[in-house]
Amino acid sequence: MGWRRGAAAVAALLAVAAVAATALLSTSAGGSNGAYTVRAIFDDAGNIIPGENVKIGGVKVGTIGSVTATPQAKAAVVLNISDPGFKDFRSDASCTVRPQALIGEKFVDCLPTQPRVAGTPLPPALKKIGKGHEGSGQYLLAVANTHSPVDVDLLGDISRLPERQRFTILINELGAGLAGRGSDLKTVIRRANPALQELDRVLAILASENKVLAKLAVDSDQALKPFAAVRERVADFIVQSNTVAQASARHRGALARNLALFPEFLRQLGPAMERLARFADQTTPVFTDLKVAAPGINKAFTNLPAFSNSTTTFFKSLGATSKISGPALTSLQPLLGRLATLGKEAKPFSFNAAELLTSLRSTGGLERILDFIFLGAGSTNGYDALGHFLRSEVVGTACLTYAVTTASACANAKLFNTSPSSSGSGATAASARPSSGTSVVMARTLAVLKGATPAEATAKYPGATTVTPGSTGTGAGSEQTAIAKPVGGASAGTTYYTPSAESSGADGMLLNYLLGN
Repeated sequence: MGWRRGAAAVAALLAVAAVAATALLSTSAGGSNGAYTVRAIFDDAGNIIPGENVKIGGVKVGTIGSVTATPQAKAAVVLNISDPGFKDFRSDASCTVRPQALIGEKFVDCLPTQPRVAGTPLPPALKKIGKGHEGSGQYLLAVANTHSPVDVDLLGDISRLPERQRFTILINELGAGLAGRGSDLKTVIRRANPALQELDRVLAILASENKVLAKLAVDSDQALKPFAAVRERVADFIVQSNTVAQASARHRGALARNLALFPEFLRQLGPAMERLARFADQTTPVFTDLKVAAPGINKAFTNLPAFSNSTTTFFKSLGATSKISGPALTSLQPLLGRLATLGKEAKPFSFNAAELLTSLRSTGGLERILDFIFLGAGSTNGYDALGHFLRSEVVGTACLTYAVTTASACANAKLFNTSPSSSGSGATAASARPSSGTSVVMARTLAVLKGATPAEATAKYPGATTVTPGSTGTGAGSEQTAIAKPVGGASAGTTYYTPSAESSGADGMLLNYLLGN
């Protein structure tokens, strides 16, 4: 029983080893856990042997596994990519057979995908060969994506023979190997030289854009026509640009320093541009208003030249006048100094005068003064056919002077110092005399104004009065009625008013006084 159990354990170990070997083989054939295997189909794989290098950009990324023929008379080269960074060949990948040494060794130079603009999506990955097909599990790179250039040494071998023999060899070989296969020859030649293949692609792109290119040619003619008209200036610009380039080359150290400081300048420029943006936002209303005012500003600047021309004559005349008036203005400096002193001294008076005039204006004092002058002149002055005469008498004494303290001699002084009547029933005293400086006529007139009759006023203030020319004389206490006659004769226009004998005569005397009779 023990040996049976041991045999069973050995059998189990052999089964596990077989499974591991199978997994290892599948991995080496292109499994995801092992080497990345690409089956590249070439037109010609001469001098390519297993173990040679597979390079990408001059760096080894793997080795050649095997080289076999295909039913289509092509060469299938298995590429074992061992570098993990290049196990992602895409559908646009390409491989080219290149010489590795002068003795004829070759290697395969590949490009996993074609260069493209950043951000462009990658093409799909290479398709894996399915089960039941030759190279199952490997990634297939079609013959259209491979290149087999003709070696230089083969061309050198032919060049050693005479031209006739070279031509014979070419005809014989091409006739024997390519009879009836012109299209294949064309395809092989284009795949042999990658430059021709790329040229075909470029020509295809240009053919698809023929209308755009035609329009570009027309637009280029239109764009270059102005430059053709000034071709001399364009040529001079190119020459000057060359001079500037040479000068810049001489200062390349300073330019390099500027470029080194440029990033720091940009970092400092950012906040400044932000402040400038805020300033622009704040000045937008200003420029909006300026746009509205622009027509007026344009008109002002349009008229400014004519205004400037007109002011030229003015400034010339002003200059000539300044030459003449300059010495005169200089000589006024002493006078201005004295005027300044006078103004300083007159400042209190001016202040008081300003207050006085302000008070007169606000209270109507000027109008009252004019009323006083007018009414005072009318009350003291009369006018008749003979001219002006005084209606009243003004007595000027020392007691009429304004004083803060009243003088003792003027304590009882009055303008008309008349004694009041002692009678209680309106009868005047038998005898009274007017105060010093008051005429008899004025005293009698005041008595009449106070309510006395003319007879009572005459009795109270007896005495002689000045007789008006042309009138009859009257004595003290006489009541004779004067005959009214024109003053100055019969031709005079003013007459006396003579009250009737029945009236009291008070109103007549007052009326004659007021009328200047």
